[in-house]
Amino acid sequence: MATENEQLLEEQARLREKEDRKFMRQALTQAKKAAAIDEVPIGCVIVCDGKVIARGYNRRNIESSVLGHAELAAMKKASKKLGDWRLEGCTMYVTLEPCQMCAGAAVQARLDRVVIGAMNAKAGCAGSIINLLDMQQFNHQIPITKGVLEQECSQILSEFFKRIRVKKKKRPLTNEEISDTIMDAQPGR
Repeated sequence: MATENEQLLEEQARLREKEDRKFMRQALTQAKKAAAIDEVPIGCVIVCDGKVIARGYNRRNIESSVLGHAELAAMKKASKKLGDWRLEGCTMYVTLEPCQMCAGAAVQARLDRVVIGAMNAKAGCAGSIINLLDMQQFNHQIPITKGVLEQECSQILSEFFKRIRVKKKKRPLTNEEISDTIMDAQPGR
């Protein structure tokens, strides 16, 4: 039989999981905003004292800027709201594992925790390729919770890239592509 202390810890874990799902759903709403403008659907919310204080979604193409990542937008808004670049006491919820730039910014901002929906085997820097959030060489490490609403977070990305591939197949060929096709089809080439 579980002790009273163990029961309390189990209840706290259940409440945290419920809260994590709630806030990840809000990050997914942000990801859908990115998808609606043909951006890679990544969304982020930052929570402080149980309340969302900032939201962000990918806007790299719209802004023509490498800095248009969901996490950076949310951190900038959170810093403005709190009046401090330090985001101590805050948790970041992001639908896709942060890249090196966003993971580094999270460490610099001194976030308390990062909650991740889907991992990113090709560019993730919170455990997939490297874990910048837990490097002991830095002056701050961030605890990570992975896999919150993982299926939903992965699905929105998969559907987006599937739609992109279909669009590319349906588009008319450029003059250069037509010329290359003709040249490739000639005998002796």
